[in-house]
Order: sequence, then structure tokens, then C-alpha cells
Amino acid sequence: MQGLIQRVTQAKVEVAGEVVGEISQGILLLLGVEKQDTEQSAQKLLHKVTNYRIFTDEQGKMNLSLNDIKGELLVVSQFTLAADTKKGMRPSFSSAGTPAQANELYEYFIAQAKEAGLRVATGQFAAHMQVSLCNDGPVTFNLSV
Repeated sequence: MQGLIQRVTQAKVEVAGEVVGEISQGILLLLGVEKQDTEQSAQKLLHKVTNYRIFTDEQGKMNLSLNDIKGELLVVSQFTLAADTKKGMRPSFSSAGTPAQANELYEYFIAQAKEAGLRVATGQFAAHMQVSLCNDGPVTFNLSV
């Protein structure tokens, strides 16, 4: 499971000109599901996303997590994160999970995040989305489990 996280001051997702998800300070997570991923993978990634120390403390050091700052989480499905780009000039998606598997794990991830007490907003699975954000830093990390 791949998670590209960006520390944001705000982010939103639109589908067909309508906002479907929006957050203020927190993390924008682009979530990619691969064939071998399971609910356990989703749990591990959620733990990493919510506890990864990417927010600054009083001394300006990245010592605080999303949980610490009580930030918000915007989860957007992004199957292209599972792309193999090592060869040629066109990505291969042979390692990506099926749409059914990806949707199931995407929904599971969101449910677990909400159960953990996070304020969660989402994109729309398999939709053509426009994502807008203000990356704070910029701070971006690719997390995998």
C-alpha cells in the first residue's frame, strides 16, 4: 500500500465542479492499493500516517504528528501510485489492486480513520477529480507498508 502524504494548510477535492471533500490544517493522503495489500496493510499505513512526525513544534522542528496537532485528513484514491515506472516511457499498472479490492481497502482505511477519532474528508473513488492544496513547507513523503 502506498501513501503519498503532504502537509497542508488546506486542501479540497472537486468532482464535476462540486467540492466533495475539504480540510484545513492536516494531511492530504493520496492512497494507492497494490495486489498484495490487505486490511492489515491499511491499518499499518493509517498508524504511520497519523503518527508520522511532520508538523513543527515550538522550536520549529518536525516533532509533531497529525494526532498531536489534532489535524484533519483528506483521503484521495490514486491508483497511479502503484505504477511501475522503471522501464520504458509508459507506466505499467500490473501491481495495482483490482478496482474492487482497491475500493474495499480505501473504504476500510477511511472507516478505520474515522473510528480512530480523526476528522476525515474524502475524494470520490474512481472519479475524475481535481485536487487543490496548499502544501505547507513544502513537506511531502511517500509512505509504504
